[in-house]
Amino acid sequence: MLKKKKLMLAIALPILILGVGYKMSQPKPVNKDKIKGTIYVLPAPFLLNLTDGRYAKMTVALELAPGQSDGAAAVASSSSGESATGTLPEEPLVREIVTNTVTNQNGETLISDTGRSAIKRQILLAIQQQTDVKVEAVLIPDLTVQ
Repeated sequence: MLKKKKLMLAIALPILILGVGYKMSQPKPVNKDKIKGTIYVLPAPFLLNLTDGRYAKMTVALELAPGQSDGAAAVASSSSGESATGTLPEEPLVREIVTNTVTNQNGETLISDTGRSAIKRQILLAIQQQTDVKVEAVLIPDLTVQ
């Protein structure tokens, strides 16, 4: 009986050691980024009147293309005070585009998925046409319609 246990141990131990060594020698899986650039959240939320007498409070974020700077390094070195605008140099123009696009809508459009997607496409196209900011997508992480 003791001889069988020693034989089993003599066979199982090298197999276990080889298995662990093989597993540890495998390369780690490469993690592919789903977002290539950076996400820039416009710091001040929007409070906008809609065409149907309702209003919307929303936060807007931009998925910047790879290599597009959000201006944080330049502003950090030259600014020492608090600011209501963010670090993106063309942010006032981007805010105007968002304001003009959303205030022409009604509450039901903003609430529906298809309407919100259409509005985000309109904002994206306007930003691409009117600014030098390289934007991949427009995001609306927070939205309240009342």
